[in-house]
Parts: sequence; structure tokens; C-alpha cells
Amino acid sequence: MNKTITMQHGSGGSATAELIHEVFESAFSNEILSQMEDAAAVDGAAKIAMTTDSFVVTPLFFPNGDIGRLSICGTVNDLLSRGAYPKYITCGFIVEEGASVDDLKKIARSMSETAAEAGVQIVAGDTKVIEGSGGVYINTTGVGFLTDDRDISAANARPGDAIIVTGNLGDHHAALLSCRMEVENDIQSDNAPLNDIVDHIRKFNIHTLRDVTRGGLATVLKELAEASRQKFIIEDALLPVDSGVRDFCGIMGLDPLYMGNEGKMAVILPEAEAKEALKSIKESRYGENAAIIGRVESPGSVEEEGGLYSRTNIGGLRSLSVLMGEGLPRIC
Repeated sequence: MNKTITMQHGSGGSATAELIHEVFESAFSNEILSQMEDAAAVDGAAKIAMTTDSFVVTPLFFPNGDIGRLSICGTVNDLLSRGAYPKYITCGFIVEEGASVDDLKKIARSMSETAAEAGVQIVAGDTKVIEGSGGVYINTTGVGFLTDDRDISAANARPGDAIIVTGNLGDHHAALLSCRMEVENDIQSDNAPLNDIVDHIRKFNIHTLRDVTRGGLATVLKELAEASRQKFIIEDALLPVDSGVRDFCGIMGLDPLYMGNEGKMAVILPEAEAKEALKSIKESRYGENAAIIGRVESPGSVEEEGGLYSRTNIGGLRSLSVLMGEGLPRIC
């Protein structure tokens, strides 16, 4: 019989202890977490990267993923975007009464498996139960180690750099929207930890890394252009989009440039290294559909500073901005 969460599970008493032991400790067990201290004591480094994120995806389970896998991937990829080596993660669960204990077990197991894939340890956590109708929300904080020989930053793009995207655009967005609309297709979420891609390109002179999530590629590149005060130009004809997603976009009136992803990165590095870097990405896990999609140029005027432009299939340039409006709610 599938048990459900009640307010008693948030009391801090025996029911809370039972939930923690049955669901979370059994899934995340390691020598640090199992000490059950108020704070985890872990090995450190001279310089660290930290990130925190909250995940409120609907539905909790979707093709090729769930909120648990998503929470680990999102945190790991944020650390990788600074060139860090992801190491530790904490997780906080906000669980509404009525949530399925079996679902919580599946989510915790998915987090554990994804953490193992990404080479990180879940070292601390917390659970709170609130009134509601069975929802589950997860907050994660990640710590990664940095080396002194790298300076990867949103502001570091330079004229003459190439822009690479590590795979097809819009898969996650299209998969979730298909679920919500009960549209039958083969589209699957791309949620994945991108350690292998970043490890394959650490040998190159990377200026900027950024995971492409909410708001899509256009929003991310516009933010990078503004941070570096350069002019970005991408080529519509070079954007990698799966045929199924492209057809879905045509039916729904969506633009892949503004669709969310959870397993893609934008990579900016000197154009002279771009082809070799692309080859390395394509040889890595989750990078087989990577493409060089554009370049960074010096702005020709104050108006072009921080601008993002796409070259259309007929040769014109259109100015792109960040996503306006709500987009797709509860995508991550």
C-alpha cells in the first residue's frame, strides 16, 4: 500500500525520523550524511564555487527525467559553468501533505543515481511538510572546487571568439509541454549532468561557459553579450534542433531559441580552437549534436554594444532580446 505524507511527518518527532530514514537516508547514504550532524564536515579547497537553486517542475515525472534528477543536474551544471569541479550538494525538501511516499522514494533514488553519475556527494539535507495537495519542491546548494589557473566568467567573451552550443535546443521544454497537453510524441527531456563535456574541453582556452536553461539560448547569449559588452552574431541555419522538436514548435508557434533546456551549454572560446573543441565535445557524453553557431565581434557603435543578432536564412540580421513574459511556468 502506497503511504502518503501527513502533517505528522513534519512534526520533528518519530514520524519525521521514520520518513528521513525510510526515504532519504536509505537513498543518499554515505559516510558524511550518515553521521546525521547538524552540519556536514567535509574536505575543502583554497577556492570554491557555490550555487543554490530551487526546483518546482510540473509534472514531477516526465520523459527521461524527474524533479530529483533535474535538481542534481541543474546544480552541477551551474558549478561547471564557472569551471569548477562539482563536489558536494545539500538538498532541502518542501513536501505537501498528500504526497506519495513511493514517489518520494523514486525521486530520492533518482537523485542518488544522478549524483553518482556526476561524481558529487549529497552531504546534508532537510525536510519540511506543509499543508497542500501532494506537491514536492526541492532546494539544492552545490559546492565545487576551483583552480587558480582558470578565469571562466560571463564577462570574458572577446571579439574573434566562436560560440558553440553543446546540443539540440528545446528538448526539455517540448517534453514537459507535451506531457501537460497529453500530446503523444517521442520527445524526451535532455536533463543531464555535463561533467564529461566540460572535462573534455578543459584543455582549451575557454572564456565563457553557461548552461542554457529557462529563457532559452537567446536569453543566455543576450545576457553574456551584455556582461562582456560585445556583439554576438549567431546563424539560424546552424542552430541544432531535433526534427521532432522542430515540428512541435511549428504546431505550437514556439521558437527553439527561447525554449528551456536542462542539458545544454553555451561555450565561448577563441575561434582558432573552436573546431578542435567541437570535436572533443562531440566525443563526450551528451555532446554528439554540438555545433558552432556563431561568433563574437567588436560592436560597431554604442547601440550594438551588448547586442545579440541572428542571421536569418535569407541573409538579414534580426536583433534578439531576453525572453519577455512568463514563458513556460514550472519548467525546472
